Amino acid sequence: MMREFATKEQLSGLVAEVFGTDRSIVAATRLPNGSKKGVYRLALDDATTAIVYIWDPAEDYWHDVQGAEHADPADTFSHASGLDLFEAAVRRLDSLDVRCPRLWFADRSRSLYPADVAVVEDIRGGTLEALLERDPDTAREPLAVLAQALRRMHDHPAPRFGKVAVVEQGLPVNGESGAHVILGRALADVEEAAGRDDRMRAGRSALIETLHDLASRVTAPPRVGLIHGELGPDHVLVAADGAPVLIDIEGVAYFDIEWEHVFVRMRFDRHYAPLSRDDLDPDRMRLFQLAMHVSLVAGPLRIATGDHPQAAWFRDLAAHHAGLALAMAGAL
Repeated sequence: MMREFATKEQLSGLVAEVFGTDRSIVAATRLPNGSKKGVYRLALDDATTAIVYIWDPAEDYWHDVQGAEHADPADTFSHASGLDLFEAAVRRLDSLDVRCPRLWFADRSRSLYPADVAVVEDIRGGTLEALLERDPDTAREPLAVLAQALRRMHDHPAPRFGKVAVVEQGLPVNGESGAHVILGRALADVEEAAGRDDRMRAGRSALIETLHDLASRVTAPPRVGLIHGELGPDHVLVAADGAPVLIDIEGVAYFDIEWEHVFVRMRFDRHYAPLSRDDLDPDRMRLFQLAMHVSLVAGPLRIATGDHPQAAWFRDLAAHHAGLALAMAGAL
């Protein structure tokens, strides 16, 4: 399909509403790597910059490759996209003094742009991932601040598990426990991946057996806290004052903190030690690790069937995690 993205002319009314009619757009640049929403950097004629988030099916590469259940609010891991989720995440993170881009304006009226939009501050310091690669010594301070923020999030008392917006609204959530949710999701991911990948098809029985075995060993009470959900160093920007700023926050949820740590450990790799903690349940970590690998086969193979410009990268990611999942299941 031919996707139509926003132009500076289409965003001029939004700029007038937020910044006044005495300023105008010089450029509207769609930033790369987004797959669920449009992210645009606006440059104004007075050197002001801002970021615009646009939640529109035309901006969402998952929209055409997901099943109908992708938007089910009762599913903690359903498609994490939308202004409601974003605003709820901002409120909760702000309450814990965890930095995310400051929300300047949000609009659902469709009168300024034909989709839900938000205008947020532009953090120009680059990602923590880039800083860790370029200057690990300078990255130590934002990494330490991030560790403190992560501890506050994970130790925050949770009323129950589920997306923050869903829990705040008192809506029902599927699943008896975090481990139950992850097991069910992982089993579904195995079936989907087996339908798309020969190696996963051959290892299907071993993967299913291993998942059930690991789940049966999870007996300790859960530690449910506030998690980001996809907290890699690419989802942390560095502000001008050196502070870490969390982005892509729509998936913020109350959930077993081991799920976060499996992902953080994987993505931060050799830089994970400052973020680690010694009170994680090893049985959950093992179950969640295999489930994470399986998820990172099924999801990337799914989006690679669409028109995402990085489809080849997603296929390579799936191949990498297929090898790791099958190794954990003893199927290689």
